[in-house]
Amino acid sequence: MNCKPTIDGLSFLAKHCPRFMTEETIKAALTQVKYPGFSRDIVAFGLVREVKIDGNDVEVTIGIQTKDDKVPEQIFKDSQDALNKIDGIGTTRVNIDVQNPDAQGGGAAPSGKSSIPGIKKVIAVGSGKGGVGKSTVSTNLAIALAKTGAKVGLCDCDLYGPSTGQMFGTNAQPMANEKDEIIPIEAHGIKLMSMSFLVNDNSPVIVRGPLATRYTQQFLRQVEWGELDYLILDLPPGTGDIQLTIVQTVALDGAIIVTTPQEVALIDARKAVSMFAKVNVDILGVVENMSWFECDHGERYHIFGNGGGVKEADRMKVPLLGQIPLDITTRKCADEGRPVALMPSAESNASAAYHDTCDKLLQRLKVK
Repeated sequence: MNCKPTIDGLSFLAKHCPRFMTEETIKAALTQVKYPGFSRDIVAFGLVREVKIDGNDVEVTIGIQTKDDKVPEQIFKDSQDALNKIDGIGTTRVNIDVQNPDAQGGGAAPSGKSSIPGIKKVIAVGSGKGGVGKSTVSTNLAIALAKTGAKVGLCDCDLYGPSTGQMFGTNAQPMANEKDEIIPIEAHGIKLMSMSFLVNDNSPVIVRGPLATRYTQQFLRQVEWGELDYLILDLPPGTGDIQLTIVQTVALDGAIIVTTPQEVALIDARKAVSMFAKVNVDILGVVENMSWFECDHGERYHIFGNGGGVKEADRMKVPLLGQIPLDITTRKCADEGRPVALMPSAESNASAAYHDTCDKLLQRLKVK
């Protein structure tokens, strides 16, 4: 008699029976759902509040703080699609709990934000791309704010291309206090924290994902900032995980967008604006950098175009905080570690522009 081979029981069950649903299964599927505009998923952000399982039927509740109607719509659609791809799943129900961030007393979609003790205002300086002079703007705005008598800190959040040490003319290494907090470096009256103080000039910073997130959080939470009127956060280029970690961790008082007048820069600046809008961070205004070059005869040359920042500020319905000229003195001062805003306004058009920008920023913060 010819006998058929016996059937492997586990293989049979895997093939013919519905998959046994667990909360881990559901959350693993939902890790494919990214928060709109970012690379991190809704599970990593802690937005999945509850998972109910009845046999193979699943109900998921997701909590979001946003003013943008498109955000919950996209998350709902993507979540349904992700759940329906699970083998053997029954009926699915996705509940989106949308809360107005104003009613909650704060801003971004991810939960868990809070202020930094001792710091009155936290301001992010961002752009959608590199090469627009964002770090130069951050540095000189910090100097201009300090010249008003304010206590100011500057946190260089660009882990991969830190420049604060060079800009402020210091390569000092920070120490730690008895609480194991990093004591920031002080230069030109500004408290500073940057990856440039932790690695030497020739060492590449090779950090990704969770490690980059951890470093960023340490810069914000484990530094002895003390009492500050303003903490400026110099963000890295783009709209990636570091930016999102910052808006998740700290309640920002607003963001400044830095751009050059040319359309290529403006396209990326709009991406930065969109990112801040999605996480409910107010745009304080636009700074147009490298607006023109003025020759010795007083004639202006608009090397990167003319009026792009003005038009973009009008489009966003926010103030144009300043137009900063392309200036040789600014470059020399940065190379020498003495920011141009330290110079008297009468001696430098760029310094005058930064102090004017600072005045408009302060007016904007008072309105808020």
